[in-house]
Amino acid sequence: MALAEKPAPAVEPMWIERIPPAAWALGFVLLIMPLIAGNFFLFQVFGWTFILGTIALSLMFLAGYGGMVSLVQMTVAGLAGYMVAIFGTSGVSAISLGLPWFIYIPAAIAIAALFATLVGALAVRTEGIYTIMITLAIASAFFYFTRQNHEIFNGYNGFNLVVPPELFGINWRQPVPFYYLSLGVAVLSYLAVVYVARSPFGLALQGIRDNPRRMASLGFNVTAHRVLAYTFAGVIAAVGGILLVWQNAQISPGTAGIGPVIDILVIAVVGGLKRPIGPFIGALIYVLLRTFSPDVLLALGLSGERYQLLIGLGFLLVVYFSPDGVLGLWERWSARMAARRDPLRGGRA
Repeated sequence: MALAEKPAPAVEPMWIERIPPAAWALGFVLLIMPLIAGNFFLFQVFGWTFILGTIALSLMFLAGYGGMVSLVQMTVAGLAGYMVAIFGTSGVSAISLGLPWFIYIPAAIAIAALFATLVGALAVRTEGIYTIMITLAIASAFFYFTRQNHEIFNGYNGFNLVVPPELFGINWRQPVPFYYLSLGVAVLSYLAVVYVARSPFGLALQGIRDNPRRMASLGFNVTAHRVLAYTFAGVIAAVGGILLVWQNAQISPGTAGIGPVIDILVIAVVGGLKRPIGPFIGALIYVLLRTFSPDVLLALGLSGERYQLLIGLGFLLVVYFSPDGVLGLWERWSARMAARRDPLRGGRA
């Protein structure tokens, strides 16, 4: 009697084979976007979307994977932008030190990450609404401190003429180079979050989010994991802050004021806090409303300053109909369409 043949072991597909076709299509469109869109859309719309999405991604990482809603991420980004202006070159030569880019960029990221770590060490000892309040208090304190400090932060005026270095003979503030620069940073930040979320640290962080007492009983240091999550999120926010100051060519206390701090929260919530792509979707919606809603209001005979009302109404509608943001609406719609096509669930074949 012949022995039964052993089934061949299943071959796990490579990581590149697990990327859905929609992601390939989106990546192709983003790569050829300079051939489609004008300079205004490349620099102002898409560049700003990638920057705000990167900063909101740091908030999504803390809230989605760590269960910690932090309102200090825009402050971390603003601090990194200030450090670039102080250590690098700007229009305020009396304060700026004029160091080379390979010194002031890592220094700005390191200082912002250290600040985020210190904030995390304080914030992780609280939960829920108290975490939100303490991070909001720190963001408010930073805003008023930079506004009143003239020796280091140049007070209310801040710094102007803060531009990226011309590496490889390229002016990175031109629309096309800046578009690819911000796109590259957004993609790398997204991939970093996806990788960390699937790493042992990320899985432990999600376990701490769901049941910190059980994770502590299993030997995990709950406080250390949460603080390290703030550090990682701080690095992402810092990179976004550097791009933000380069795009605006200036930074002032209003860059990290209370309004922008709340805007980052709105962007993350509208896009969705469960997926890393959510902050970029929310950022695109926010930028489109912020850019074009004043013109629409003026065309209707209303004040263009009421665009914040439209943003607020959109935020309320999305949260009311889907606490998981736009991605939650999409997932519910997809599930409903799948149910209609499934004959076993009462749909049409």
